[in-house]
Amino acid sequence: QYSFKEVFGTLVVQKQLFDVVAKPLVEDLIHGKNGLLFTYGVTGSGKTHTMTGSPGDGGLLPRCLDMIFNSIGPFQAKRFVFKLDDKNGVDVQCEVDALLERQKRDAMPIPKTPSGKRQIDPEFADMINVQDHCKVEEVDEDNVYSVFVSYIEIYNNYIYDLLEETPFEPIKPKWNNCNTPVRNGDFIPPQSKILREDQNHNMYVTGCTEVEVKSTEEAFEVFWRGQKKRRIANTQLNRESSRSHSVFIIKLAQAPLDADGDNVLQEKEQIALSQLSLVDLAGSERTNRTKAEGNRLREAGNINQSLMTLRTCIEVLRENQMYGTTKMVPYRDSKLTHLFKNYFDGEGKVRMIVCVNPKAEDYEESLQVMRFAEMTQEVEVARPADRPICGLTPGRRFRNQAFREELQRKLEMRGGPINGETEEQAVSELVLQNFPPLPSCELLDINDDQTLPKVIEVLEKRHKLRQMLSEEIAKTVLAFKTVLQEFDSSVASKENYIQGKLSEKEKTIAGQKMELERLEKKIKTLEYKIDILEKTATIYEEDKRNLQQELESKSQKLQRQASDKRRMEARLQGMVAETSMKWEKECERRVAAKQLEMQNKLWVKDEKLKQLKAIVTEPKNEKPERPSRVRDREKPVPRSVSPSPAPSAPPVRLRHRRSRSAGGRWVDHKPPSNLPTETVMQPQVPHAITVAAASEKALAKCDKYMLTHQELASDGEIETKLIKGDVFKTRGGGQAVQFTEIETLKQESPTGRKRRSSPSNPDQPEDAADSEWTDVETRCSVAVEMRAGSALGPGYQHHAQPK
Repeated sequence: QYSFKEVFGTLVVQKQLFDVVAKPLVEDLIHGKNGLLFTYGVTGSGKTHTMTGSPGDGGLLPRCLDMIFNSIGPFQAKRFVFKLDDKNGVDVQCEVDALLERQKRDAMPIPKTPSGKRQIDPEFADMINVQDHCKVEEVDEDNVYSVFVSYIEIYNNYIYDLLEETPFEPIKPKWNNCNTPVRNGDFIPPQSKILREDQNHNMYVTGCTEVEVKSTEEAFEVFWRGQKKRRIANTQLNRESSRSHSVFIIKLAQAPLDADGDNVLQEKEQIALSQLSLVDLAGSERTNRTKAEGNRLREAGNINQSLMTLRTCIEVLRENQMYGTTKMVPYRDSKLTHLFKNYFDGEGKVRMIVCVNPKAEDYEESLQVMRFAEMTQEVEVARPADRPICGLTPGRRFRNQAFREELQRKLEMRGGPINGETEEQAVSELVLQNFPPLPSCELLDINDDQTLPKVIEVLEKRHKLRQMLSEEIAKTVLAFKTVLQEFDSSVASKENYIQGKLSEKEKTIAGQKMELERLEKKIKTLEYKIDILEKTATIYEEDKRNLQQELESKSQKLQRQASDKRRMEARLQGMVAETSMKWEKECERRVAAKQLEMQNKLWVKDEKLKQLKAIVTEPKNEKPERPSRVRDREKPVPRSVSPSPAPSAPPVRLRHRRSRSAGGRWVDHKPPSNLPTETVMQPQVPHAITVAAASEKALAKCDKYMLTHQELASDGEIETKLIKGDVFKTRGGGQAVQFTEIETLKQESPTGRKRRSSPSNPDQPEDAADSEWTDVETRCSVAVEMRAGSALGPGYQHHAQPK
């Protein structure tokens, strides 16, 4: 099943088909728009019958002509007012130039185009005898119109002019039994025509005969003259099969009248040229059914190829419109599609009549035809045409006619001259009135001597007046003769001058014709080269599009890789910076801890050495006294030199036991629960921010932190610890404290410590010396050591290893 805009049955009449399909195209033609109507189908399906018609029932073509002339009949211009040029344009001539053209045409011996007054050829008289009198309602009455027709055929992809006057019927030569043309020395093969593009990018056939017609009969007789030259042949499927595509072109030129409504406006820009093309396509056929051989086989191949090109162009147009692609439409592959390229690009309406033969043998071909025809309905090509604006008052033609009729009526009422004959009578009467009147010539008495002298006197006066008039007429004639002689001499000199100019122009025209022939040959060669270059350009454009797509995909991939690389570099830089900062802080912390540990070890060793020295230098009879750290503080003892560390150990920088508040700004954290001490040494930190509770705002302004912590020692004294650390900024924008060392302030009583043995005790055991040494050894084996990073800060770890 296939869907179409309208379906006509087998019993439909030509008028119904014309009203639906062709009538809107004729209306557009008169309104200045282009149109294309073609019949499409399998061979023998009735395409030519639909276009031409049959006796008694004219087809679409004669009905279109009849409707055109019924609409513009009273508004037609005289012949040669409009003149087509050889570049698909039209010029307008004044009445004098048009009159000269008509006189020149009447003087030529060539056969004239048929006139409406001549008898119609009975062969086609029934086809154009249309009784419908169909016409367009809205016709611009202030315009003048002229119709030009041409008839061409496309045979084996070559264009031929069917109206060209050639001797010995070159379109249809005589054929012998061997299916070859009879040898004839006078036979001239027809010349194919060339397609060209005008300044408005419209395609036209150069050198094509275009005839100006003034009636339906005249136009159809021109068509019939070309139809007899069209190539037809007898095949297995059709007795009169069209072997070519025929195109009947109707051009309508129209221009507005001037402001007076008398003559055509002499402005080329105001001329509108519209065109209606009626195409009778040759039918597609299968050679295995037609049994074609030789020339018929070649013709069938060219017919099918041109129809396939038409189908390809429609499919590409449809694909471009539906999917938004920009594929190139292959118009140049066939003369048929190349000629009507502008219609498919939107320069007018296109109508297609699909002819289907209900025979069962044509089933497969009919399916292909209907499938293509249904697909063509999805292509939109219509585009409105712009009409030139003349800016003159409408209705001026009929107002001018009414004015003339009223002037004629007024003259008749006044008794004035109406035509040339009455004017001549008035002049003769005026001359006769100038002569004296004749007296009565009747003689009643024989002795009457007065009547004759009066008559003689009057006649003498008349004779004198006649002589005077004769002399004046002779003088006038003489003067007129001299004027005529002068005019003849000037005309002769002008004729001689014109003849010389004409001979020069003829020589120039002959040279230009030779140049045109050379250029036409060159154009054919260049068109062939252009076709090859266009095909090559199509291949290169396809390769270019593919390479561009590949390049775009590669560039997108490179951009993605570059962005990934940049993200990875940024991420690695952040990780490196974070890791380096972390390890720098860790190294600083470890170095500080190691330095503190080494300093504590040195201090312990110094203490051990001092105690050992005291033991060694102490007399044996006296009990050695344990040195106290308070006395050491009060009386400084020179510190012994510690043994040099191992060669593998790094040197340790000695730390002084003083506050590190010399540089930087501190946060002094003193909880409100602390008690004031009466120690001489008090922690003093200049420019410090003293707070009762640690806050992020205070930490953000400083780089050092100190916490004052108090606790009760084992001997009941208050021990004050100053816990110090460094302030760091975290990655999240906060503050962090890393504790580095602890300072301790403690009060001790000098008598609070008791020795284990006293020299004043009279009861000494036997092992007193041993106990003394044991006490000394015990004292020497006990050490106080501060460990950095311990939970208690400088915690006390006792080492009492046995000796």
